[in-house]
Amino acid sequence: MNIIRHDMGPRFSEMVTVDLGAARLLYLSGQVAENSSLDITGQTREILHHIDRLLATQGATKQDLVSVTIYLRTVGDYAAMNSVWDEWVPAGHTPARATVGAKLIDSEYRVEIQATAAIAATGPVP
Repeated sequence: MNIIRHDMGPRFSEMVTVDLGAARLLYLSGQVAENSSLDITGQTREILHHIDRLLATQGATKQDLVSVTIYLRTVGDYAAMNSVWDEWVPAGHTPARATVGAKLIDSEYRVEIQATAAIAATGPVP
């Protein structure tokens, strides 16, 4: 087994890849919007785009997601967030998902998304 940390900072890595031999697991840290002034749909779109970019660095796509946790500052944003999610997530490839209301670290953040993906070990190695 080999654990690879990507874009490692002092407190967390943007993504961690676990090579299990035949498969690799990719753990994405909680992603927030860079532009926190956006509304819930804008922040959600920005985060999902960033998730797409992170997955692509390992030859993965959103079809490879196996689990997602979505944290909402306001549970009243659930329907608006889901409208963006439903456009983004591929039919027939929906991951296990939990959505929770949470006090996020910055009051400007409306949503944070954490994800896990699984891919064959034949994908690119960092």
